[in-house]
Amino acid sequence: MAPVHPWHPTAGAEPAVRTLDRREGPYGEVVLRQRGPAVPAPGEAGPVYEIIANGCFLMDTSDGRSERLLIDAALAALPPDRPEPAVLIGGLGVGFSLARAAAEPRWGRIAVVEREAAVIDWHRTGPLSAVSGPALADPRTAILHTDLVAHLHGTGQLAYDALCLDIDNGPDWTVTEDNGSLYSPAGLAACRAALTPGGVLAVWSAQPSPAFERALENAGFEGVRTEEIPVARGVPDVVHLALRSA
Repeated sequence: MAPVHPWHPTAGAEPAVRTLDRREGPYGEVVLRQRGPAVPAPGEAGPVYEIIANGCFLMDTSDGRSERLLIDAALAALPPDRPEPAVLIGGLGVGFSLARAAAEPRWGRIAVVEREAAVIDWHRTGPLSAVSGPALADPRTAILHTDLVAHLHGTGQLAYDALCLDIDNGPDWTVTEDNGSLYSPAGLAACRAALTPGGVLAVWSAQPSPAFERALENAGFEGVRTEEIPVARGVPDVVHLALRSA
């Protein structure tokens, strides 16, 4: 008899919350959890999947509005006559941002940087393929298994029209200490250098950060602003937006 995959619906009883996969990687522990039954009864909502990194809740599949806003706001900030803009999505997460980008025919190249092999596996062969499957099959999509900060410092040329970054709970609440360098003057300079003239930087955050807005302005970005979206759990999620001068 074939072994039961850990996220197969027959892999045991269905508790309210259960761990589907847990892995120790170079940046610490990452966990995929499920809330609700894998096979819902008629009329029941489907399961919610959530990603935990080093004990810190990152995101889940319960909503996704703010992750979609990350992509929509970046595209809206670009000139409408820019042909097939290239977008870099920092962090695959639960896949909402990638799915949104792939659903928009205006985007050209769609690159996704994800440093956790486990997260990529959960999308390619695990339950998160329900969110990202069609987007992963899109010929415009490329998944880059690497660290975002290292990738930005190594681009070596103006490569992207939009950077949509969602690797932390925000500039003031990073998942790992190393991620803090992304929001430093050197990190923001690398973001700016990776953008084409007139390109847009969009950064997701679980709460507004006036200090980050000032950091963007100090780094030479223009048109710095913050868009909010209400969420059920408390303060609004936000997307910080900034433009590289044309």
